Amino acid sequence: LENTTMKLILAASLVAGASALQMPLAGKVGASRVSAPVKLDRRGMLAGVAAALVAAPALAEYTVPDLPYDYEALEPYIDAATMRFHHDKHHAAYVANVNKALVGKSEKSILDLQKDAIAAGPAVRNSGGGHYNHAMFWEEMGAPTGKGPSGELAAKIDEAFGSFDKFKEEFSAKSAGRFGSGWCWLGVKADGKLAIDTTPNQDNPLMDGGCETKMIPILGLDVWEHAYYLKYQNRRPEYISGFFNVINWEKVASNYAQYASKGVGIPF
Repeated sequence: LENTTMKLILAASLVAGASALQMPLAGKVGASRVSAPVKLDRRGMLAGVAAALVAAPALAEYTVPDLPYDYEALEPYIDAATMRFHHDKHHAAYVANVNKALVGKSEKSILDLQKDAIAAGPAVRNSGGGHYNHAMFWEEMGAPTGKGPSGELAAKIDEAFGSFDKFKEEFSAKSAGRFGSGWCWLGVKADGKLAIDTTPNQDNPLMDGGCETKMIPILGLDVWEHAYYLKYQNRRPEYISGFFNVINWEKVASNYAQYASKGVGIPF
């Protein structure tokens, strides 16, 4: 995860080996072939190192995904100013910190990182979770359309909660009731049924020990104050109510049908 460190290691190896380099020298036609050491001067060694640094493959780092809409797209329910600093500053900080925490570690997708994130320590738990959670959060929202869930997802919501209105009531109550900072989730349990639960801080249901209800999340609501305080101050219930106007239910349905219904987490 640390490109510069890895390249310097490679460069050091090249310099160390360069002085011992030997190449065969051919004599005239019919003459025997002899080998003699070829001495590389400093310029030659540096040129070889530079070429190796350019050619060395870059190691993967997590990056902040672009928003799939303009900052203003969620107005009037989520304001552009909040979207700018939430995405550009808060999410960027999670990405920078998890990249730093994973220097020298084996590479994993951000989805694969979630399972053992708590055991991996606070930096991976908080920043790795923060990256995954926010990647889902941006994707599940969109410009207000007035549409709700439909098709198979709507049927699963009715089955689990009795109706869409009852689902909204339970999701809203649990989101408002999460003490301090955290998230509220709609997810798919191992038996295929939908459930709602909350997690503290940047934990999520994919983490071992991260959520009381073991499930694959398909919809998450960020209830950290930084997600709403500029517009709503301490009025979290108003923010939650507004959130339902910007849910992209087609994306949530895709999260369910393509991944969670098959027991697979949503990749980002």
